[in-house]
Amino acid sequence: MIDSPDQESSEKKRPRWGRTLAWIGVITLLLLLFFGLWRKQQGPIEIGKTAPEFKFTTFDGKDYSLSDLAGKVVVVNFWASWCKPCEQEAADLESAWKFYQPRGDVVFLGIAWTDTEKNSLEYLRRFNITYPNGPDLGTRISQAYRTTGVPETYIIDKNGVLSYMKLSPFLSLDEIKASIEPLLSE
Repeated sequence: MIDSPDQESSEKKRPRWGRTLAWIGVITLLLLLFFGLWRKQQGPIEIGKTAPEFKFTTFDGKDYSLSDLAGKVVVVNFWASWCKPCEQEAADLESAWKFYQPRGDVVFLGIAWTDTEKNSLEYLRRFNITYPNGPDLGTRISQAYRTTGVPETYIIDKNGVLSYMKLSPFLSLDEIKASIEPLLSE
């Protein structure tokens, strides 16, 4: 069967919505990938900049937000129960917490990264960790801090500015104290 010229002409004039929508979808996907990769390329957040705000609920049901801790030095430690280097610093972090806790102007927050609640609670029991800890649900906090793994620790001064970061385990209690002490005299 041969198409008439009128029939061919009407087919050419018809909008190609399916093709247009497919191209829009492809372009949108490529843009999302680009921005995701771009953000990952930025690396960790920068010392001297305002620390990203976050909210989380501890394993025992207490709510925390960074903005509520203004006026205090905040030590944010990302860890996981399956992380061997995290185990190396666990006792020192707990000792530092017990040292600073009576002062009231230093807060330690543990963020369990990509871990199950059961394993996280077992880890906290095994290392007798008493400072507030909770899960990073949906990895929102670790994404805000652009973490690259665990352990990672971010120390935020009394004004909410990131003042120190450690992208590996602390090696001693003295190293932890040396990163906090200068912020207490400000």
